[in-house]
Amino acid sequence: MNDKLKETFDLIHAEEDLKDKTKAFLAKETHGYKKSKHFGIQKLIPVAVCFLLLLIGWGGYHIYFTPTSTISIDINPSLELGVNRFDKVISVKGYNEDGEQLASSLSVNNMDYKNAVEEIMENTSIAEYLSQDEIISIAVVGDDQEQSERIVSSMRLYTSDQSNAYCYAADTEEVALAHEVGLSYGKYKAFLEVQALDPEITPEQIQEMSMREIRDLLNTLSNAGSNGANEQDKTGHWGAGKNQGYGHGKKNRKGESE
Repeated sequence: MNDKLKETFDLIHAEEDLKDKTKAFLAKETHGYKKSKHFGIQKLIPVAVCFLLLLIGWGGYHIYFTPTSTISIDINPSLELGVNRFDKVISVKGYNEDGEQLASSLSVNNMDYKNAVEEIMENTSIAEYLSQDEIISIAVVGDDQEQSERIVSSMRLYTSDQSNAYCYAADTEEVALAHEVGLSYGKYKAFLEVQALDPEITPEQIQEMSMREIRDLLNTLSNAGSNGANEQDKTGHWGAGKNQGYGHGKKNRKGESE
């Protein structure tokens, strides 16, 4: 009996010794698991950094190429410049045949919008139109009111020597409607004014007309001598009655206060 108990205790001690030796071996080989654990974290750091840079890069790309304002320029070529929050041009789109030709000839992407508009105004076709007493409309559309007002002020200052240049802040909600019928914002506003006097007018007819031709059409359709029907009033609209049409009466021609 005593021999069996002794053998049993000896086996228990042997198992405990084996366990202790095994633990000691593993601790020695793995440095108590601390080094392996630390090494695993170190391996993950470059992966985490790459992932973070990827997120930052994608976010920066998205921010840069998201337009916050649109500058609609209409004379006969009709085009729109998409401007990001950094005041850089990120898109140029023509809205009639002349506008498409002009857009394809420009290299203004990533330019500051002021430099881009200057290049457009100095374009041969635009300069020729202006030399013929044409009308140019520059509408600024955007959800960022501060940026839009700043761009409008810059456009008014830049075109201050042009007697037939009209710059104004525009209605954001109407931009989508303008694009649905294939018009730039400036031409769409003119279309609405003509349509109020002639319901049969179509966007296609307005699309290829110059702003001067549209103004002349409005004068023809309007009742001569009634409420300034034959002259464009200070709010920038043509014979549509005060505080209606271009600019909604917010801004007047040349940036003058009403």
